[in-house]
Amino acid sequence: MKNVLIVSGHTDLAHDSVVNKTIIETLQELVDGVQVDILDALYPDFKIDVPTEQAKLVAADVIVLQFPVFWYHMPSLMERWMERCFVRGFSHGSGGDKLKRKKVVLSFTTGAPEEAYRHSSPLGLEIEDIIIPAVKATCRLTQMDFVGYVFTGGVSYGDRKEHSPQIIQKARRHAQRVAEIICGL
Repeated sequence: MKNVLIVSGHTDLAHDSVVNKTIIETLQELVDGVQVDILDALYPDFKIDVPTEQAKLVAADVIVLQFPVFWYHMPSLMERWMERCFVRGFSHGSGGDKLKRKKVVLSFTTGAPEEAYRHSSPLGLEIEDIIIPAVKATCRLTQMDFVGYVFTGGVSYGDRKEHSPQIIQKARRHAQRVAEIICGL
């Protein structure tokens, strides 16, 4: 049995995200024994309990980073969590091998449709050009294994009330794809 830690980086999961909340709930149904770390509920003040979070990371075999993309980045709370927890001596550098061989899965959403992340779009970039390189670099530095990602676009906060059944269905399909990656490890 793999120990799976899902880290939710949404800054207001309970009130602002039907999709990310549904993804997490569905993953809890599909994957036995997952531990879910809802950062905004634990650290609304951004004061991360580093020893507790590092212990969760050490206990995990698979780490799923679940978040919405905000301005082409992870949310600030998830970045803060990584800045505080992934430190020299723990995750890298002399003696810093506590994350070695952990499997990392990215699970993220965007309000813009997936077509907005094409070389032919006005943005001129693929989603793989934006989020993935920084995570892969982090994995290399910390000796974690980046095993894949699931991306779902077109799940805008503004559209969620108008398209609620479709949005929830998209979120459930997203979670199924994440679960397939986890179960395949």
